[in-house]
Amino acid sequence: MGWTMRLATAALFLGLTMAVPGDEEDSDPCVYEALSDSDAVLCKGLKVFYPELGNLGCMVVPECNNYRQKITSWTEPIVKFPGALDGTDIRKGKIQGQELSPYQPPSPPPKSGFHRYQFFVYLQQEKSISLLPKENKTRGSWKMDKFLSRFHLSEPEASTQFMTQYYQDSQKLQPGEGSSEPKDKPKRR
Repeated sequence: MGWTMRLATAALFLGLTMAVPGDEEDSDPCVYEALSDSDAVLCKGLKVFYPELGNLGCMVVPECNNYRQKITSWTEPIVKFPGALDGTDIRKGKIQGQELSPYQPPSPPPKSGFHRYQFFVYLQQEKSISLLPKENKTRGSWKMDKFLSRFHLSEPEASTQFMTQYYQDSQKLQPGEGSSEPKDKPKRR
């Protein structure tokens, strides 16, 4: 083997060994974890887009890049329903109508484990929908089953959820433990 061939082989070998470590450093350290099968039951047709994360529907908010802290201050996500009729605004993420309560970003308390943030789309009948003053106080101050019953709503047309925990908590509690059923599960009609 001539010196030019040895030089070319050495350069190729050196290039390959230098490329391998560079690839590892450039890879995304984030792990985007899907919800467990029991939690994924609720994921039917909605997509929830946050600025830096993309579609978070049916996912656990990753720990990397301070996403669990950042999401607590982001503005409302874009919610899309791709299964909606072609040409309708909701298919494109333009949701119109009356806002029942203003958006509040996820804010799980310290040492409280993973929290589910759920989104539902119901086919509204002719009756106008509103929250009672008591229901408007906080997110946790109303019962979903009573709300659905009062407005004669049955199964959602689409739904999804994501999970996150307080950003400084360790991941001792694993997402997916427990049930995806809301505490106040709507009763079937």
